Amino acid sequence: MSQRIIIDPVTRIEGHAKISIFLDDKGEVSDAQFHVVEFRGFEKFCEGRMLWEMPAITARTCGICPVSHLLASSKASDEILAVKVPPAADKLRRLMNLGQLTQSHALSFFHLSAPDFLIGWDAPIAKRNIIGIVREHPDLARAGIRLRQFGQEIIEFLGGKKVHPSWAVPGGVRSGLSKEHRDVIVSKLPEAYDTTRAALDLFKKVIHEHRDDVEKMGKFDSLFMGLVAPDGEWEHHGGQLRFSDSKGNIVADKISAQDYSDHIGEAVQSSSYLKSPYYKPLGFPDGMYRVGPLARLNVADFMGTPQADAELEEYRAEWGGRAVTSSYLYHYARLIEIVACLERIEKLMEDPDIFSDRLRSEAGINQLRGVGVSEAPRGTLFHDYTVDRDGVIQSVNMIIATGQNNLAMNRSCLEIAKAYIDGPEIPEHVLNRVEHGIRNFDPCLSCSTHAVGQMPMLIKLIGPGGELLDEKRRD
Repeated sequence: MSQRIIIDPVTRIEGHAKISIFLDDKGEVSDAQFHVVEFRGFEKFCEGRMLWEMPAITARTCGICPVSHLLASSKASDEILAVKVPPAADKLRRLMNLGQLTQSHALSFFHLSAPDFLIGWDAPIAKRNIIGIVREHPDLARAGIRLRQFGQEIIEFLGGKKVHPSWAVPGGVRSGLSKEHRDVIVSKLPEAYDTTRAALDLFKKVIHEHRDDVEKMGKFDSLFMGLVAPDGEWEHHGGQLRFSDSKGNIVADKISAQDYSDHIGEAVQSSSYLKSPYYKPLGFPDGMYRVGPLARLNVADFMGTPQADAELEEYRAEWGGRAVTSSYLYHYARLIEIVACLERIEKLMEDPDIFSDRLRSEAGINQLRGVGVSEAPRGTLFHDYTVDRDGVIQSVNMIIATGQNNLAMNRSCLEIAKAYIDGPEIPEHVLNRVEHGIRNFDPCLSCSTHAVGQMPMLIKLIGPGGELLDEKRRD
């Protein structure tokens, strides 16, 4: 008899979700599905608001990555104003995004994922959590907290607060960085470097001791997408879009933000409130692609800073060359990105532009549509706005990184379940491995549950004896 195993809830992620694993009559895994069970209609209730409000409003989409929405929204608004932001504003936006990448990656690695590979997959649930990390690795836990605090302080120094700063605006930013705050950032950089180096050394040891995990924790072929600079350098807040494949070949390149819809389609599935974007030329679901740290390192030719480039060279030499395909190595990629962020922060601290008072370009409504693209910690983020001539929002489409990874997260769950589940008796720690297949991607579900049009829905009315009384379906 076939069997369905449900993991509910999926823990140590942002938001609410569950996983279904389906076994056939032989007790072998036949399918796995990742269900996002919360719904928020952010796109819809932005309609009717003024363009000028959008960065501050959309920053409230999420408490983990408000900066990402703030910046993508500001870039979409810049396009509608048809302005080029002042150099100081662009550099300060970049600085805030570097702080956001650093703090979010630190949270993901040290607090959400490390309990599995440091405490142990088969450790009791009561120990396999952040409290367990604090007890067994207190120095590492403190260092991780301080690294995240470092990124959050950069956000606070610029935006006035760590969460939901109303700082980036259409045409630029509201305020600059003080020299006193610059000095604080410079003073804390050495500790941030030391913590990241220790985490890299630790994770390299973990994956060498458990190479099996790299092979079984979601290793499969897919496309990858991310922003790159004109010369192929790793990018996080500019450049153009690039798709590459699992062999390292560039599939599509130099795609502008305005043309994203020529390449990306969005499918809606009845099993989840999370949309499933795909690469249009290959169709759905064959056009599965991944975004985020793993993808950004795959699509980039180089990182552009000395320490990060050295780490990238070692990473590629060990784990697959130009295309690293194991989702478990998202953790490794995050740490390399933190190194790149710290090096760029250090360089910006010596740039006199960050103290300029020319921070905003003034203009009215000059175009009726604008698309902003920026790299959030979890991957490429799109904000697409249409306005009327008065700047009133007519429609909004937000394509979130977690949604773009939806097909890949489902595939990871299936691959891990097939690798570790054999028969109806399934130990808890094996189910935790399937959960970790989701944690690899560090999903942010509050950000990503938006739907265009109607969501497919099936409602059944069941009587007290278990009989079906009525059924309504919306396709």
